[in-house]
Amino acid sequence: MTTLRHIPIRRSLNRPNLLLGAERELMLLTGMMTFALIFVALTPVIMGLGLLLWLVVIALLRLMAKADPELSKVYLRHVKYQEYYWPYSTPFTDK
Repeated sequence: MTTLRHIPIRRSLNRPNLLLGAERELMLLTGMMTFALIFVALTPVIMGLGLLLWLVVIALLRLMAKADPELSKVYLRHVKYQEYYWPYSTPFTDK
C-alpha cells in the first residue's frame, strides 16, 4: 500500500510582492514622481502639496491592493486583448 506524499506550500512563496501594502511598482513610481515634484520646485507650498499627494495616492493604492494585489498587471493584460476574436482557426483564413 502506498501513501500519498504531502508537500506543504509555504505562504511566503505565494504572497504578492507588496511595498507598504500596495503594489511595489506603483508605489515606487509614485514615490519617484512626488520626490521629483518636491525637489524640483523647492517651495514650502509645493512640498506640502507633494506630501499630501503622496499620502492620498498611497491610501488609494492600498485600497486597490486590498481588492486585488495584482490589479495593474491584470488591467494591462486586459488592455492587450482584442475587442472581438473572429471564429476562425488560423489568422490566415478569410474573414
